[in-house]
Amino acid sequence: MTSKAEGDGDGNEQINEQAVANLYGSMRAEMNQLYSKITELEMEMSEHSLVIGTIQLLDPSRRCFRMIGGMLVERTIKEVLPAVQRNKEGLEEVISRLNEALEKKKNEIAELEAKYKIRIRKSDGEQKDDGSQKEGSAQGVLVGPASAKE
Repeated sequence: MTSKAEGDGDGNEQINEQAVANLYGSMRAEMNQLYSKITELEMEMSEHSLVIGTIQLLDPSRRCFRMIGGMLVERTIKEVLPAVQRNKEGLEEVISRLNEALEKKKNEIAELEAKYKIRIRKSDGEQKDDGSQKEGSAQGVLVGPASAKE
């Protein structure tokens, strides 16, 4: 019976290691999702900036079209410009909140790495990729003679 208890202790360590690995993986996944969402919103904000920059210079009574909930509606620039500016400001706020959440997540991951002494190792496949990148850059030099056919 004592051998079972010892085996359970080893099992708990493995479970704990596995739980830590799972937690770490999920935290990294959340961080990647935050990065993706921030990037998506930044692209949308740049589109808003482009629209604002374009329509600010036009006559406010000029008609324009705006997509609202999948529906294309006709409005004037005077009506649309403030709404687009508000949307851009809202995006800026959301991006700043997501950046704060990202920083918190980075700190949590750093604490977890420090607490459990987590180090990320490159797998053999990733190390081979690095070598092929070096070879690829050397191969890029070899492509030069192909222009001699001209």
